[in-house]
Amino acid sequence: MATMTAGSVHTASPRRRELAEFLRSRRERLTPEQVGLPPGRRRRTPGLRREEVAQLAAVGVSWYTWLEQGRDISASAQVLDAVARALRLDPSERAHLFTLAGAVDPLPREFRFEVPESVRTILEQLEPFPASVQNLRYDLLAYNRTFGQLLCDLDRVPPGDRNCMWLAFTDADWRAALVEREATLELMVANFRNAGSAHFDEPQWSSMVDRLRAASPEFCELWNRYDVAAAVKPEKVFRNRIVGELRFAAERMWLQPEYGVRMTVFTPLDAATTARVAELRAAIG
Repeated sequence: MATMTAGSVHTASPRRRELAEFLRSRRERLTPEQVGLPPGRRRRTPGLRREEVAQLAAVGVSWYTWLEQGRDISASAQVLDAVARALRLDPSERAHLFTLAGAVDPLPREFRFEVPESVRTILEQLEPFPASVQNLRYDLLAYNRTFGQLLCDLDRVPPGDRNCMWLAFTDADWRAALVEREATLELMVANFRNAGSAHFDEPQWSSMVDRLRAASPEFCELWNRYDVAAAVKPEKVFRNRIVGELRFAAERMWLQPEYGVRMTVFTPLDAATTARVAELRAAIG
């Protein structure tokens, strides 16, 4: 996984010092609750402890401590990927980490899909209809303002947690908005297992499963059924916390179909939903 060269205990290079400070700053901005860990006893310093980052990344505590101290250790790209995910790094931060560590990012290009400005414009023009872009792993890559308030206040959710699977099992508002929650979760997990069958040796997939298993007994129970599906429920019913029940047809438009990147637009199925969606958009401002 990692090695330490002779003399590495002594003076760190400028790049290693920058790497150390960067990792420390990212660790200190996270809370245990954000990563699915119990808050534990009162903390003398902000953020996660080093051992908690090591636990989340499945690396040795000593090794992670050396990395954060700027020691001259080498790390595999797979281990750096795990650290990036544990620290909830966004794409720019992730690229910075790999550059400082002198490693090549192993993350497949499809999971670093950059939503074009033209697609973001389409999302805006679809208002007041809720619309979002997500990938095969249920990561929310972009959304318009109405979707941002449809199931929960997405803007309050840390970027690393904007994943439909994660929110469906861990976010109280999102869960409350799912009128047919049990059936929805069963289908989501079965679809996720089916979609991930070719990807579970990739850290970004296995880490999501590990996080969900640690955070949700309900997910564990469904995951252990080993059900698979490749189905999409064409009609969605949500209970929005502002305007009440909404009934939609979910229309998918593929942006990168081979990797599951798609735009989903929710169109009202009845006049009541049409009126309530307009009311929701007006309430958002």
